[in-house]
This record gives sequence, C-alpha cells and structure tokens, in this order.
Amino acid sequence: MVLSISIAAVADILREVAAAEVLPRFRNLSDADIRAKTSPQDLVTRADLEAERVLGQRLPDLLPGSVMVGEEGVFADPSVLDRMSGDAPVWVVDPVDGTGNFARGEPTFALVVALVHRGQTVAGWILDPVGECLAAAEQGGGVTLNGRPARLGPEPVRLGALHGCAYGRRGKALKGRVRRLHYPGSAAHAYLRLLDGRYHFAAFSRLMPWDHAAGVLMLLEAGGVGRLIDGTPYAPTRRDGELLLASTGETWTDLAAILTRG
Repeated sequence: MVLSISIAAVADILREVAAAEVLPRFRNLSDADIRAKTSPQDLVTRADLEAERVLGQRLPDLLPGSVMVGEEGVFADPSVLDRMSGDAPVWVVDPVDGTGNFARGEPTFALVVALVHRGQTVAGWILDPVGECLAAAEQGGGVTLNGRPARLGPEPVRLGALHGCAYGRRGKALKGRVRRLHYPGSAAHAYLRLLDGRYHFAAFSRLMPWDHAAGVLMLLEAGGVGRLIDGTPYAPTRRDGELLLASTGETWTDLAAILTRG
C-alpha cells in the first residue's frame, strides 16, 4: 500500500472507466468525436476527454489532498503541469495512450495512471483493455503483470537479436544494428512489451510524465534499466533529454554507445 492507497482499488477504477468511457467508443467514433490538437497526427477523442474527466473525479477521492495532472488538462491549461513540482501527491493520467491508434480502430492503446509524490513515482498502472492486460507497480514492492510478478531475465541478448522501438534519428541510428524496430504508436504498449519480454529496449525523445512515469517505475521494479541517454536518472519532473530503456544493464550500455554517436 502506497500513501494509504490500495493498488487494487486504482486498478478497479481503471477497469470501470475503460468499460464505461473508452471501450464503448472504440471503433464507434463519429467525425465530431475526433479533433486535432497541435497537428493532424496529435489527436484527442471524446473517449480521452470523458475518461480523464471521470478519473479526475474518482482518483483524488482515494487520497485526500491529492491533485491530478492529465494530458488533456495540460493541453487546455499548461499551468496544470506545475502541480508536478508541488508537495501534494499527484495523479498523472493518460486517459487513452495511443489515441491515434484508437481513432483508427487499432487496438494498441491503454489507460495509464502514475502516482507521483515529491518528484518520485511511487506507484503506476497500465491497463490494456482490449488485450485484458494490467501491469501495476509499487516503489520498492515490485511489479505485476496480470497479477503475477514480472521479472526480467539477467541474461543480455546480443545486439543483432534485439527487438524494440525507437523513433526519429534514434531509430535511424539503430537501423541495421538491431534485429527489428517496431513502431507501436503507444508508449504504454512499449512498456508492456518490455515487461513481457517481447521488447529488449525502447528509446523516446519526449518526456511527458503521463507517457513515462508509470512505465519507468515498472521497468525498474522488474530489474530493467531506464535512464536518460546521457546516464542521468529519469524523474517524472524532467522535461528535457531523451530516455533509453533496456531489459539489462549490458543492453542499455551497448545501445547508449550507439545512440550517443548517432
């Protein structure tokens, strides 16, 4: 139990919100239910807005004095992000991670919640409602995948056999050096695939807390490595830098050497 919060209680809320606000709209969106934010590729749907609204009502009730930072709330009012630097516990929410996939009717999306206190992620949840997959982590308490402890194997994988995701110039630097690059369109699914062993690494150039706060905690609790490419520890309050995740320290070191030259 973290800050008097039940890990199971938050998971139950996520399942209920997915069932009421997200899944009924999956492959059932009208044109009016989808709009672009900063670009045609940066979308928000009615499911994002309604799921974030309900989570904003229910999560703070679990922890009196807590506040919420949601992706859509920050888009509407960037000053909301300042809550990350305060003393109050913060629920960090991505109501539909992988909105582009969701809008296209592709099942690679998830609901993500992290609980951050004084600059540290103390708990995290990722729910894939289509695949019925739930990952949950507690700082110092490990991570579970569908209720079972998730632990990454200590054995490194040779560079040419690695699977993972990387975008932009980082993907170009790794092309031909690893076995396969994937582009899931959802940070949450990259973390789920790291936890279940399908991915060995992931690299990201954007550090928004709703994308990574929960997932980095999960990876670390599973025995993996998640740091900025320059070796700096990740923190959910960071806005600059690039994030490199790997299943083992040796894999992280090998990839960091390539990416810092790329």
